[in-house]
Amino acid sequence: MLLSVIKKCYRNDHLTEQDFETILSKHQVISHEKGDFMLQQSQFLNCYYILIDGTVHGFVNDSNGNQITINLYTDPEVVIDVNALFQRKKTVENWQCLTNCTLLRISFDDFQELFHNIYGFREWGRTWMANALFELKERSIEMLTLLATERYEKLLEQKPYIFQTVPLKYIASYLGITDTSLSRIRKDLK
Repeated sequence: MLLSVIKKCYRNDHLTEQDFETILSKHQVISHEKGDFMLQQSQFLNCYYILIDGTVHGFVNDSNGNQITINLYTDPEVVIDVNALFQRKKTVENWQCLTNCTLLRISFDDFQELFHNIYGFREWGRTWMANALFELKERSIEMLTLLATERYEKLLEQKPYIFQTVPLKYIASYLGITDTSLSRIRKDLK
């Protein structure tokens, strides 16, 4: 099962069966219970995760101390703060488990070793980073150009299962709207 998660996450034409085995050997299975914080603001991050099972709430605190949802991680997804990990600085993000979670963790040093020694892993990393930048740009533009209803419908299409595990206040925050607006949108679409 773990090898299939690795193959799905690190999918790349340049990786061999042996490469996947080596990549898996650098990951450690860990578990967190619902409510656990995996990361809190001002910590240093020395790893990233692949979510095998569960849901993680990624958020920042605004200048008034309000939680603003920046990501809702679901399986199988890479859970990472790129800035904190690769720039080796304190994070501004918080990650809290909304359900019991099972994850694969890889340290920064092990990532670096794989990146420098396996061509296909390096290519996966470049492709993943390019896709992450594309998705961030697309999300930024959509927050400015799409109506709240359209953003809701897109999220419902892309991640319908989050509505089963994520409190509506976090979904509303992720969509950039109030809880009341989300309730109205849901009512209007029924």
